[in-house]
Amino acid sequence: MAKLKVAPTKSSYLALRRQLAFAQEGYDLLEQKRQILVFELMSRLSRARQAERRAAGAMEGAFGALREALLDIGSEAIDRAAIAVLPGYKLHIDDQALMGLRVPKVAVELEPPSVHYGVGGTSARTDEALRRFTETLALLAELAEFENAVLRLALELRKTQRRCNALSKVFIPDYSETIGYILSSLEERERESFVILRMVKDRLARASEPLSARDGAADEGSAGHA
Repeated sequence: MAKLKVAPTKSSYLALRRQLAFAQEGYDLLEQKRQILVFELMSRLSRARQAERRAAGAMEGAFGALREALLDIGSEAIDRAAIAVLPGYKLHIDDQALMGLRVPKVAVELEPPSVHYGVGGTSARTDEALRRFTETLALLAELAEFENAVLRLALELRKTQRRCNALSKVFIPDYSETIGYILSSLEERERESFVILRMVKDRLARASEPLSARDGAADEGSAGHA
């Protein structure tokens, strides 16, 4: 039985064939997109893990320097020094196109921070902690870029996979089955039409025979019975 409720006519058959060809072409394009997305996702996932390790190492070193500074001057002096520091970086966020997807590109332009605390009440380890935390900004921006790209690529891959499944498991099979049903119906009608035409042709042929020939055939049949 046909999956789609359409009349088994020649026009329906041609229309469904066009739609099926379009669906198969769309599936091929989506499958290519899916493969590219998988490649890009795995590539950025690997780079995100590397960026995460680098950022974690830099943050560990920065917090280590901060602990050393705390031991030197205490938490209150650290708080006063932190208030007296103005960050000196610029954050740039741009978009890059990838398979119809907008993926952010993050960059940090580092500048020396503006320091407004004096030598008294701080130590060299305070400056070291400040330098290390400033250096982590570029690594954190790189990590944010890769993690955001991985998230967006994963969501786009999921949508693309759903569309591929809908075409390959629902749309294309239903249309293929309906086209097969219509073809069978058309062939059956052609056979019936052929049989009917044959019967009409035979009747017309008998009707067009001369009356004498039919009478002779009848007489011969009566003589044979006698």
